[in-house]
Amino acid sequence: MDSDKELAISRRGILAGTAISAAAAATSTLPNSAAAARAGANSAMPIMLKVNGQSRPLSLDTRTTLLDALREHLHLTGTKKGCDHGQCGACTVLVNGRRINSCLSLAIMHDGDEITTIEGLGTPDKLHPMQAAFVKHDGYQCGYCTPGQICSAVAVLEEIARGVPSHVQEDLTAAPRATNLEMRERMSGNICRCGAYSNIAEAMAEVAGVAG
Repeated sequence: MDSDKELAISRRGILAGTAISAAAAATSTLPNSAAAARAGANSAMPIMLKVNGQSRPLSLDTRTTLLDALREHLHLTGTKKGCDHGQCGACTVLVNGRRINSCLSLAIMHDGDEITTIEGLGTPDKLHPMQAAFVKHDGYQCGYCTPGQICSAVAVLEEIARGVPSHVQEDLTAAPRATNLEMRERMSGNICRCGAYSNIAEAMAEVAGVAG
C-alpha cells in the first residue's frame, strides 16, 4: 500500500511539475514574441530609389523585395510577379543599366540606384524601339511575361554591344555577335508560357539590325 501511495504521489508530482514547467515556458516566450513583433514593426528604413528618372523616397521594411517595393509601394504594376523564385524572369527590371530579377533583390540594396521598369522604357505615344518591335512581330500573347521579356531583351543587346561573352561563343575573347543563337541563349532566363519565342527573337533581330 505504501509503495502504491508513493508511486501515485510521484506520478502526481511529475504531472504537476510538467504542467508548471510548460506554463512557465509559455509565459517566458510571450515577451520575446512581443519583442520580435515590435522589432519587425520598427525595422523600416528610409531609402531613395531613382525609378524611371524620378527620385522616390520610401520607408520600407528591410525585408521588402525590390519587386514588392515597385508594385505595392510605388504602384508600378507593369513589373510582374511570376514564380517569385527568380526562375521565370517576369520581374526583370534594369538597375544601373543591367537586368536583375527584382524578386530576388532587397529594395534597401538599391538605395540611390537608377532603376528602369517597363513604364520607363517608353510611352504609348513614343514606344521604345524594342516595344515597337514586339508589337510588330507579336512578341507577346497573354502579355504577362512581356514587361520582363522586353527589359531583358534591351539588356541583352546592350550586353552584346559591350562585348560581354556568353556560353554559346566558341571564342570567348572575340566580340559577341547578335545572332539568333546568341540572343536565344541570353534570353533563356525569361520564360514565355505562351511559347512566343520565335516572335520575340524576330523582334530582337530587327532592333539589332540583323536577319531573324
